[in-house]
Amino acid sequence: MEISKAMHSPARWVEAETPVGEVAKMMALEDIGAIPVGHDDRLIGMVTDRDIVSRVIAKGLDPAKTTAEQAMTKGIVYCSTHETIEDAVHLMDQKQIRRLPVLDDKKRLVGMLSLGDISHAVPRSMSGELLHAVSAHHA
Repeated sequence: MEISKAMHSPARWVEAETPVGEVAKMMALEDIGAIPVGHDDRLIGMVTDRDIVSRVIAKGLDPAKTTAEQAMTKGIVYCSTHETIEDAVHLMDQKQIRRLPVLDDKKRLVGMLSLGDISHAVPRSMSGELLHAVSAHHA
């Protein structure tokens, strides 16, 4: 099955200078746990709810003054609309990630693919293996 049939869209993203407080409000409003970050029309990272807690709140930084770029996980791992769910599962397993931005042929963000999306699209055994792989304890 192609990723485009399992992903959820549209996907939101924020500019690098967006205050983390605004990012958190977007996450709460849309009930999502990650938002890609862009700069100069390119994705440069991802802010997760965990990033906000560990890189902003736990360090006592002001969410109104801390930017998405300062809080994000740098680099972006993504998949393309024409790839298969199996390709995405392999990538998520290999990179130990739970969400993938989905880009079209023009490198435009068109959706997000999460563990939940995958669990509804593939056999339980495959989604279970992926969940186990990305939920391994950190050393």
